[in-house]
Amino acid sequence: MAEIRINNLSFRYPQSDTFALKDVSLEIEKGSFNVLCGRSGCGKSTLLRHLKKNMMPYGEINGKVLYRDEPVHEMDDRKSAAEIGFVQQNPDNQLVTDKVWHELAFGLESLGFDNQVIKRRVAEMASYFGIQGWFRANVAELSGGQKQLLNLASIMAMQPEVLVLDEPTSQLDPIAAEDFLKTVYRINRDLGVTVIISEHRLETLFTMADNVIVMDGGRIIASDEPRKIGAYLIAENHPMFYGLPSVMKIYSHCFREGRSPLTVREGRLWLEEILPKEILTPSKGREDLTPSHHSLSWKSSSAHGDSVLKNKDNTGNDLLKETPVLTLDNLYFRYSRESGDVLRGLSLEVYRGELFALLGGNGTGKSTTLKCITGINKVQRGKITYTGKVGMLPQNPQALFTEITVEEELLEALYYEKVSDDERISRVEEMLSMMEIEHLRKSHPYDLSGGEQQRLALGKILLLNPDILLLDEPTKGLDPFFKITLAGVFDRLKERGITIFMVSHDIEFCAQYADRCGMFFDGEITSIGETKEFFAGNSFYTTTANRMAGKWYPEGITWEEVASWAEEAMKGKR
Repeated sequence: MAEIRINNLSFRYPQSDTFALKDVSLEIEKGSFNVLCGRSGCGKSTLLRHLKKNMMPYGEINGKVLYRDEPVHEMDDRKSAAEIGFVQQNPDNQLVTDKVWHELAFGLESLGFDNQVIKRRVAEMASYFGIQGWFRANVAELSGGQKQLLNLASIMAMQPEVLVLDEPTSQLDPIAAEDFLKTVYRINRDLGVTVIISEHRLETLFTMADNVIVMDGGRIIASDEPRKIGAYLIAENHPMFYGLPSVMKIYSHCFREGRSPLTVREGRLWLEEILPKEILTPSKGREDLTPSHHSLSWKSSSAHGDSVLKNKDNTGNDLLKETPVLTLDNLYFRYSRESGDVLRGLSLEVYRGELFALLGGNGTGKSTTLKCITGINKVQRGKITYTGKVGMLPQNPQALFTEITVEEELLEALYYEKVSDDERISRVEEMLSMMEIEHLRKSHPYDLSGGEQQRLALGKILLLNPDILLLDEPTKGLDPFFKITLAGVFDRLKERGITIFMVSHDIEFCAQYADRCGMFFDGEITSIGETKEFFAGNSFYTTTANRMAGKWYPEGITWEEVASWAEEAMKGKR
């Protein structure tokens, strides 16, 4: 039975020339787990917001959205609040109280439940979600993962029938994201709650989904079970191929047809079937079957924006022989006398023209480190030295927005530049092209999707021509295809001698494009190394491809490497 029906839905934002949604029709079955995916700006968030009355965007709308055959926009406010839960991308946007237990009770109090019911449900949710240990904590003290879990628990306390989630793990580290998604899966399986979730992290979700819905250009182009969707995207050479689980991409490189594995476990079993026995024996045959070069290369060669950025001297490739352009020496920092040290003897050298990626759990101090470098936070001890101009992209891109259109945002970045109006316009045009947001030039920044906001904010920072670029979660909300374009932008920045210091939870991106990586834990960097060396052998802070094939090919980090290796191995077996 269909829980939600969408009939010929079209929607256009005010002052927009194009429709964000175009004749969308869809049925969501009761109790099903549905994954909505697609490129940034394809209409995913707009579609999800139409599923809840108080989240519906303002603009021109045609068609119907029905919840149990009742138009969503005509639903009783109490019924809408209680029966359709919505988890937003940024957890801070949804938190309204100061204490954890207040937040758990807030929705129930708003619905008018008596005190006894509120206490029972709050206790139940705190136990189910493992919140007892921080039940009386201040909300401001929580990590990103804890805040998002609290949002989910607060919604579930109202016992909704439908749970809508809009990229809920975009700000979470890999372990916290995995735990969060498993919790959502448990809710679906244990309580029968209908789930509709929009995500770019498909590695885990494909293994959970009953149905995968693919959007492109405001339309639904496919809706089916995960393996069939994977086969469709592969057959069509669709850009969302890059978002498929690495296991499916590796399989598709070796076999274009057949039943693809989905999980790491299935992928390992498949490798054991296709690999020759000498490879399956530890420590044998690895050197011979390591590809000297990879037949697959997906890095962007786009020429967009070459003249947007001022030329820097080319530094060559031998980064470690260069003098550091950024040095952190024995840094200590705490937010108050009562709190513990967030940074504890942090030391690091970053070199000119390299992409350095800093990974680690939520709340460990990675973003704090970037704020100390820029001077937003003042360290209590230690020294920071750097050469050149520093520019920073914050975790929340909206912090940079001050204007009413995308075009004006970029022009504002050049306000103090002593250049002609023609050059300003030219540089803005090229940045719009580089960030692939030309079609959004007249849109309000707050009407953009999360990924589009991220691209706009990055473009605004790049127009300032920094020598050292600090990035806090730059791939958050970006679709897999644009990440390839972004990697091409980073390559051109590095060629100009620009240093990129990136804090990220995106292991797959870091493994493919970073020069060096570091692990942040307990206020300091506990390990650091070249990317391949850094990721090989880890259990969780490594790529899916390495978890799948690392037992036999530990040097394989990216899916392209493992796919090429597997293909070589199969030739040996034949």
